[in-house]
Amino acid sequence: MIFQAPHTISNELKRIAIGIQYDGSSFSGWQSQVTHRTVQDHIESAITHFIGGFEEKTIRLTAAGRTDSGVHALGQVAHFDTVVERPDWSWVRGLNNFLPSSISIQWAKQVPIEFDARFSAFERSYVYFLLTSPVKISLLHQKAGYHMLPPTQTLKIEEMRKASQYLIGEHDFSCFRSSECQSKTPIKTIYQIDIVEEGPKVFLFLRANAFLHHMVRNIVGSLLHVGIGKQTAEWFSELLLKKDRAFAAPTFSADGLYLAHVGYPSQYGIPAPSFEHCAIPSAYLYQAFPLAKQGVEI
Repeated sequence: MIFQAPHTISNELKRIAIGIQYDGSSFSGWQSQVTHRTVQDHIESAITHFIGGFEEKTIRLTAAGRTDSGVHALGQVAHFDTVVERPDWSWVRGLNNFLPSSISIQWAKQVPIEFDARFSAFERSYVYFLLTSPVKISLLHQKAGYHMLPPTQTLKIEEMRKASQYLIGEHDFSCFRSSECQSKTPIKTIYQIDIVEEGPKVFLFLRANAFLHHMVRNIVGSLLHVGIGKQTAEWFSELLLKKDRAFAAPTFSADGLYLAHVGYPSQYGIPAPSFEHCAIPSAYLYQAFPLAKQGVEI
């Protein structure tokens, strides 16, 4: 039996922001579905159990990014509204008591009512963990995207880096956009793409104001085409001009994709995510996304 301290109820509606990490392998993505096998469903259920029915309306979470089935998160941010008053750490401990081990609340804090986890964000950062080797690595199952390469073959990393630089800046990214994408515009701004190679492990770090549905996985799939010599780096310039999804590579696996960090204006005081204890070396993450390490939001 889980002990719960009495709740304090206020007439004033409060907005609570939470930082979330999850292993997305066993979930049908973030967004709520009738199957209730999503991250959002589990956290909303945890909130309902923790507050014990004190709310007149069903709790609804809004997230910074609606990650797909199989996608992981190191620094997801979400918010919900409630009349229940609890200390910040009480929200963390209380919600984690009702969550599966593959989802954890890292922090919680009251934020101004105008804060919106989705619309207040000015940038998102993702990392893709790509494994290339003659055989799969069982201990990295569903933690990394896998592409089989013969023992004597390696990726053309420098060509991949050259190709990625065509994407920096503001562009129409229709060539990397899913047909199910609900974004009002395909025009986004990519600030950064870094590629780090460590033997058979390749880490791709991407930072942008926002991403289209499947955009990161489609970029990774096309970069892999360049890496194995199927296309040249200049092909990326052609893809941007064509603005047609049919000309780019197939969508790559969700297994290696992680939502790493979401940037917010400093006025909201959103805590930085922790990059410790995950399949991706924390030193690489902090080097690629230094604002996360410093806890600084601009």
